[in-house]
Amino acid sequence: MSLFKKITLIIIILSLIALSAASAKDMDDNMIKIKVNDDVFDVELENNSATQELLKALEKSNVTVNATDYGNFEKVGDLGFSLPTNDENFNTSPGDIVLYQGNQISLFYDSHSWSYTKIGKIQNADSNQLKDILGTGDVVLELSLK
Repeated sequence: MSLFKKITLIIIILSLIALSAASAKDMDDNMIKIKVNDDVFDVELENNSATQELLKALEKSNVTVNATDYGNFEKVGDLGFSLPTNDENFNTSPGDIVLYQGNQISLFYDSHSWSYTKIGKIQNADSNQLKDILGTGDVVLELSLK
């Protein structure tokens, strides 16, 4: 193999490695963790101004929310600060995390329809697990960077 071909091959390999690393970083930038009492879940974030501001807050420290049950379909609690809203009327499903009134986080374990700003969705739990974990009593939610 000629020197030119070897150099070209090395450049291609290094470019692929760089692209792969950038893609992995982009995926991490789009994910956070949420701890519900002792259970930890991955959350894929929406791309909006609320999640961008939430990520800035999480860079400073984790965010803890004391959440109570509302309507037998969600846990809701005060975020402790406000985020920009991009409210849209939609049907939630188990695992959806939304911003309500700009300063409250809701984590759904069942369905509901209302106007919210979608924050993200839990990726590694099904509706039965979420109902078991969230269905009774108050919970502590801890949001953190992945």
